[in-house]
Amino acid sequence: MAKLLYTSLTSLDGYVADEEGKFGWAQPDEEVHSYVNELSRPIGTHLLGRRMYEVLRFWDDPDLTDEPPPIHEYARIWKGADKVVYSSTLESVSAARTRLERAFDPEEIRRVKESAEADLSIGGPTLAAEALRAGLVDEVDQFLFPVVVGGGTAWLPSGLRLQLELLDCNRFESGVVHVHYRVAD
Repeated sequence: MAKLLYTSLTSLDGYVADEEGKFGWAQPDEEVHSYVNELSRPIGTHLLGRRMYEVLRFWDDPDLTDEPPPIHEYARIWKGADKVVYSSTLESVSAARTRLERAFDPEEIRRVKESAEADLSIGGPTLAAEALRAGLVDEVDQFLFPVVVGGGTAWLPSGLRLQLELLDCNRFESGVVHVHYRVAD
């Protein structure tokens, strides 16, 4: 059975975007990006909310002329995976290997996990909140950036309670810390 993974780049105080909706402070350097690439490589399908899709569709046709190798590699990894975008407001999706769904159906995701040959990821805190509350998420990866933004969009929903088991942690030269947890049964 495939796993559903939730990965997020956050401020130390747990936000994916600040109060102005900005997230430039979470720009990974080459070392962190290479590590993210390794985590992304086995993903067969990305489940995305509308806003996360709008951010990540950059990778479908990026101008990478002056970018380092880990950036080029991530574009290849991204293009090689399927994407499902959940939105009631988008008219269509333009990226290859991408389909649009109007509503997130936890039972459908359970069926997909049972039959998928590769792991799935879920992106965007609003969509991830639905999956977390439905008990669908198997593992969480948090990249903590050395910045406190004081408010904004939290990476986890309020009121959520989970027991987690630490699987791994890493520190990068930039001060970013990665923690990897399994959601306990």
